[in-house]
Amino acid sequence: MKILGIIPARGGSKSVPDKNIKLLAGKPLLQYTVDVAKKSKNISRLILSSEDDKIIKVAQQLNLEVPFKRPINLAKDDTPTLPVIQHALKFFMEKGIYFDAVCLLQVTSPFKTSEFIDNAIDKFVKSGADALISVQQVPNEFNPHWMFRVNNKDNLELFTGEKQIISRRQDLPKVYHRDGAIYITKTSVLLEQNSLYGSKLSYMESPSYFNVNIDTLEDWKKAENYLMSKKK
Repeated sequence: MKILGIIPARGGSKSVPDKNIKLLAGKPLLQYTVDVAKKSKNISRLILSSEDDKIIKVAQQLNLEVPFKRPINLAKDDTPTLPVIQHALKFFMEKGIYFDAVCLLQVTSPFKTSEFIDNAIDKFVKSGADALISVQQVPNEFNPHWMFRVNNKDNLELFTGEKQIISRRQDLPKVYHRDGAIYITKTSVLLEQNSLYGSKLSYMESPSYFNVNIDTLEDWKKAENYLMSKKK
């Protein structure tokens, strides 16, 4: 299967200025994802999608392919991921280059490994699913079977609609949340169904240390602390 690896990295971050190229333990944040993605055996071609000249310059210094400059209208605060991927696919299709699927790798999840990426792609291919996302297990205290909402009588009721609460932790079903580290989707689903997930969604559970999704300065400090603890 021919897989296009896309690293999206736009400029204009407000919570952490120049986040994607800010130095994290001496390396641009972008580099963490570039280094592991380049070692992947299953990614056929790896590119950057960005509208920002500073990010593009750093990417080129890291020998990451930058085949185009992303249009400004696809680099706004509220731009969804899907049209960014579609833009990249259509760019290549116009040149007669086609891919079976896309592997989207978020810069803000810097601690994934090349082994994890390849295992995720292997599982995606074998599953026959429309898409695969990386996930982490939701802690028991946030399990939806233990969550409540207020009804129209101002009383609490189980969020799931069940009448009886599951009393034992051991009886709770496992539930997951997406962690943003990796998304893999068939090209046909992206372009024909206009969807990032399709109707058959597989998953890959990330190791617990992946659980750093850098959106704020507090997240940044978490990432720095993790790297410091590794050195020790």
